[in-house]
Amino acid sequence: MTTSLDYNDLVAAAAEARSNSYSPYSRFRVGAALLAKSGKVYTGCNIENGSYTPTMCAERVALGTAIAAGEKPGSFEAIAVVADDPAPTTPCGVCRQVMSELAPGAWVIMAAAPEKGEGRLEMSVEELLPYGFSFLGHVSGDGEK
Repeated sequence: MTTSLDYNDLVAAAAEARSNSYSPYSRFRVGAALLAKSGKVYTGCNIENGSYTPTMCAERVALGTAIAAGEKPGSFEAIAVVADDPAPTTPCGVCRQVMSELAPGAWVIMAAAPEKGEGRLEMSVEELLPYGFSFLGHVSGDGEK
């Protein structure tokens, strides 16, 4: 099984991505770093909006950036998530669902802000969301009907 030592650079990239966060309302900065099987790392940060609903989480920004760059759903090895807390922060329910479709089988590393704590939680996407919604038979993995 994968160990946290394998992903220290990924956690560091997620921690660094927090610096780009636009979070004037919650002041809760979150960064994510997504490792594709191609070896490329895609980062994201949370981007808030005053009406809240259009707020984008760091995990979804990283996944969207990777897909826009040509990575395919299912081609991700791991994603690290770091927020401003002294304890690990887990992805929200929407991010868990998006990861279940775009990053099945990926390893999720949730780490404390390195300047505030050292805790980590690690598990697969399926452990994080054991019964995610799936619209089987409607769309293939490449977005085609």
